[in-house]
Amino acid sequence: MFKQIGRICIIAIAGLSFFSCAGRKEAYVKFEMRTGVNVSHWLSQSEARGPERAAYITEADFKKIASSGFDHVRIPVDEVQLWDSLGNREEEAFRLLHQAIGWALTNRLRVIVDLHIIRSHYFIAESNPLWTDPAEQEKLVDLWRQLQKELQAYPNGMLAYEILNEAVADDPEDWNRLIAMVIAEIRKQEPERVIVVGSNRWQIPSTFPDLKIPENDKNLILSFHFYTPMALTHHQAPWTAIAEYSGPVNYPGQIVDTLNYKGLSEKTLETMRSYANGFFDRDRLEKEMAPAIRVASEKNLPLFCGEYGVYPTIPDDIRFRYYKDLCGIFNANGIAYCHWCYKGDFPVLDEKGEPDMRLVSILTAK
Repeated sequence: MFKQIGRICIIAIAGLSFFSCAGRKEAYVKFEMRTGVNVSHWLSQSEARGPERAAYITEADFKKIASSGFDHVRIPVDEVQLWDSLGNREEEAFRLLHQAIGWALTNRLRVIVDLHIIRSHYFIAESNPLWTDPAEQEKLVDLWRQLQKELQAYPNGMLAYEILNEAVADDPEDWNRLIAMVIAEIRKQEPERVIVVGSNRWQIPSTFPDLKIPENDKNLILSFHFYTPMALTHHQAPWTAIAEYSGPVNYPGQIVDTLNYKGLSEKTLETMRSYANGFFDRDRLEKEMAPAIRVASEKNLPLFCGEYGVYPTIPDDIRFRYYKDLCGIFNANGIAYCHWCYKGDFPVLDEKGEPDMRLVSILTAK
C-alpha cells in the first residue's frame, strides 16, 4: 500500500512541476476547462487487453492533444476493466490509468475520470439492476470509495470525478437519490474535489429540470451530452435505429428530405419522425440546449457538454458547418465542451493518425 501511495504522489508532483513557472500558478488553481476530447475505447468499451491495450494510447497521444489546442481530456473507465467479477483489482488497468493521468498533467491537460459503464448499468441496456437493487447501489458507492483512494492525491485543480455516464432511470428520483449517496461519500474525504454530474436519461438537456443536486455545493459541474439531430450526427452508425438510412443529409435546414423515406422500415420511420430528423439551424440547436443552460444559470454552476460529435459518414462541408454552429453556441454561453472522441468512431484524427486540423481548428477556436 505504501508503495502504491508513493507512486501516485510522485505522478501528482510530476504533473505539478509547471506550477512553479512564473505567471502560471494562479491560472491552474481552479478546475477550469474550455475544449477537450474523450480518450475513449481504451479503458472503456474495448475488449483489448495486454500489449494491445497498452499500445492504443501512449504519451504521444497526450502531446498531440495538448499541442492541438485542447485543454482537457475525459477518460472513460469501465468496471470490467478495473475490477474482475469478484471485485478484485485489475492492476494493469489501474497502472495504465495512473500513467495516462501523469501524461495529461505533464502536458497541462486537466482530467475528468468518468465511470462510464458498470456491471449493473449500461446506458443502452434494456434493463439496469442499479435502479432496483439496493446492493448494486451500495456497490456503486463502494466503487467510488476505491476510485477515490486511487485518485485523491491528484490536485483538485487538475482532476475531477464523473459519477456515472448517461444514467437511464425510469424515475429521475432514483438517479437523484443515487447522486446524493455518492457525493456524500466522496465529500467525507474531499470537500473541494470537483464532481461532474449529468441529468437522467442520457444526460440530454430536456431532462435537466428533473435534476436534483446537494444544496450549497459549489464544487460541482453540470454535464449534458449533445448528439442532436441524430439523423445528422449518427448517419449510418450501425448501432442505431436509423442505421439503414444511407441517403443524403443536409445542414442547416431539413436534415433529411422526407421524400427520401421511401423503402425504410417502420422502426426507422418511427425514429426519424419522432426525434432523429427535422429542421435544424444554430437557433434550433441553442433552443435544444436551453433547459441545461437555464438550470446551470439558476444554480450558479458551470455547464459542460461532456460528449458531442458527428459520425464521419457525411460530407465534410456539412459536418463542419454543424460543428461551427455547435461550438459557437458553446463559446457564446460559456459552456466547456469535450468532443467524442479522440480515436474511435468519431475521431479527431485523420487516416494517418494525426489530428485533422480542419476539424481541430473548429473545435479549438475561441
